[in-house]
Amino acid sequence: MSNARLRAIWMAKVATGAVHVASGAVNTASGAVVLPSPAFTLYRPDRVAVRKDSIVASDLEVVTVTDRSVILTWTTRARESSGRLRPVDADTEVRIAPADSIGPAPTRYLDSQRTAYHYAEITGLEPGRRYRFEAYSGGHRAGPARTLVTRRAGTPESTGMFTTLTPPPGPLLRTIALANDVHYGERISGLLIAGLTPGLRHETDQHPEIMLDALLTDLRHPDRTVDHLIVAGDLTDSGTLEQSRAVRQRLDGWGTLGRDYFVCRGNHDVPRDPRRDDWGAVFHPLGHVSADDVAGLRILGLDTARLRSAGGSVGAPQLARLRGLLSADPDRPTLVFGHHPVTSSAAVSNPAGPGFVLDRVTAAALHHLYRNAPGVFLHHTGHTHRNRVGRPDADIPVEFLEGAAVKEYPGGYVRLSIHSGGYMVNFYKTRTEAARCWSTRTRRQYLGLHPDHALGSLADRNHVVLRDLSGVAPATSRQV
Repeated sequence: MSNARLRAIWMAKVATGAVHVASGAVNTASGAVVLPSPAFTLYRPDRVAVRKDSIVASDLEVVTVTDRSVILTWTTRARESSGRLRPVDADTEVRIAPADSIGPAPTRYLDSQRTAYHYAEITGLEPGRRYRFEAYSGGHRAGPARTLVTRRAGTPESTGMFTTLTPPPGPLLRTIALANDVHYGERISGLLIAGLTPGLRHETDQHPEIMLDALLTDLRHPDRTVDHLIVAGDLTDSGTLEQSRAVRQRLDGWGTLGRDYFVCRGNHDVPRDPRRDDWGAVFHPLGHVSADDVAGLRILGLDTARLRSAGGSVGAPQLARLRGLLSADPDRPTLVFGHHPVTSSAAVSNPAGPGFVLDRVTAAALHHLYRNAPGVFLHHTGHTHRNRVGRPDADIPVEFLEGAAVKEYPGGYVRLSIHSGGYMVNFYKTRTEAARCWSTRTRRQYLGLHPDHALGSLADRNHVVLRDLSGVAPATSRQV
């Protein structure tokens, strides 16, 4: 967030909410998290000497629910003699059973490898079925943190229950990872206004490198492999040649630009001097509309960034190019991506206000174009660093999906599974030990309110949309 006025607005809203969080009493018996004072150092679990019975298992989140699996994460901490909570290693156990079953739930996941940053994936579940669950570490049951997003009535974390998704009809045709906001080159995370909210700095490494490498590592793993990767802006922190080349090198190690992965510019990628566009020299020039066809699926990338502005717009030449592409084949299944959110609901719900997203004139133009191009089914954006499904401004069958940042909590990406009869959206946290540690650390950003802003509801993160996508051809093995 480079605009000072918008940062000030964000800070004012964050500070207002923080009063309510700070005033809450701590109940360690229920697993509630004590928000420690800001600091610049990561605390390693092996530095803490504690008794086993002092463990607090908290930050429980039901992150991912697919048709056949569920992923839970939580953190174990212990209180030192000074009274401060520090991460501490413990085992990882999940007990799970159908909600209508009788008797104690059996253990379906048990990992004796000790960690403070727990990540449990349970597979082999039945589609469309309700389950009850319990998560444990060191014999202590994990509970949600003192955040509204996981403690409000009806959430899986508060009820101990979830329902697996029912997949779209038809065969699986193609999978795409939707990511955004890497901010490669950033040194301090969560810094809004100098002196008011101390940011967080990794003690030994650069956090954007850790999180980007974790993303690409995840996408190479057999259980997460995808056919394509889309990165919707803010690949770099300031658009320098060094940062742009470093990101390009890492992405090229995963696949080929324009075939395997696709990118667009974000506000952090714009040049400081318009006469020298370093990011554009490495990726795409200013005002570029990328258009790629992958076996019947059209992928269109927009440059929504403006010079010296946190907000976004799309100029007349880009709109004309987009209009021509859509009108030439309006029924082709089409996925559009750009950095700035589009809808009015995104404009009024993000803490920085309407000036932080796409301008209303451009947003109206896009809605008009999509109304006349029924093949457009999804518009993916970043910028707000949150998981959220936006409500269209007009009656059009297009999903406007905002994604959480790669670089910080919750630290992950969306896996889009395209079937002939629709698609399934699932958000995944990256899962290397270093990434889980940093994600846990950055939960504390913005006076501890970041989870309520960034995580999104279970339905925002995991859902199914029915749609005729039979025009997309099945994927073959991705070339590396």
